Amino acid sequence: MARDLPSLNALRAFEAAARLESATRAAAELHVTHGAVSRHIRALETDLGTALFNREGRGLALTPAGRRLRDGASGAFDRLRACCDEVRRETTRAPLVLGCSGSVLARWVIPRLEQLGRDLPSLKLHLSAVEATPSSSMPGLGAALLIAEPPWSPTWQVHVLVSERIGPVLSPRHPRFARLRKADLAALGKEALLHTSSRPQAWPAWARAQRVAVGRLHFGQCFEHLYYLLEAAVAGLGVAIAPQQLVADDLLANRLVAPWGFRDTRGSWALCAPKSSGDPRLAALAAWLKRELAVI
Repeated sequence: MARDLPSLNALRAFEAAARLESATRAAAELHVTHGAVSRHIRALETDLGTALFNREGRGLALTPAGRRLRDGASGAFDRLRACCDEVRRETTRAPLVLGCSGSVLARWVIPRLEQLGRDLPSLKLHLSAVEATPSSSMPGLGAALLIAEPPWSPTWQVHVLVSERIGPVLSPRHPRFARLRKADLAALGKEALLHTSSRPQAWPAWARAQRVAVGRLHFGQCFEHLYYLLEAAVAGLGVAIAPQQLVADDLLANRLVAPWGFRDTRGSWALCAPKSSGDPRLAALAAWLKRELAVI
């Protein structure tokens, strides 16, 4: 039976030292210590049963076996680098499939697609509306933009972007707008509050954070999705509870106001992807999302 290859880390350390003719320069290139390179080379020599370098003072001189292994290793690593570069190019040519809820898609992502195209022109996105939290393997998705609470799936790589903040909002079209915008929190106890079945804990969580008795809240019409809830609030149908980033544009345009402010929740906005993903576009997208979400 053929023997397994020696340690790839040892081969990589040897190849760098042989190419650079210095264990010190190899250590700097590989971002490890000089001692680590030396240990890898000694382990490789033991595994192969022959010396690969002659130590000449502080320098290294390849033995005949070392020159033979250098030529083979250098060619192999060059081919590996070229192959990895090709895979990366193919990956970045295909659209990155980004999943997010319909509410996030309609109210936050789509209005910013033009800016995203200007800032990251090489990034091509395919947007997919997903209402449920993706499974651990994220089938069909390259990444997901989520508003969620930890713990996160151990099979994901998670880029936490910003803390989630929520608060009550209402429209100038609300029949009691003039009074409510100047009222204290107690006024909400007299309102039939709009809420959503997709996130029934939002109002109670906000009330507890504000030290308002949850039992004093009265709930009115319920909507299946957050998008419908916010459209109802813009139409003046009642007071809704909303994530700050999803209503930021409405607040700027005075379609909605938030008289009682916003409070942090235990959740965060996060860009999540399978841990095995090596897509180089994820880091750039996460940085862009973090910057944009911080602008409120």
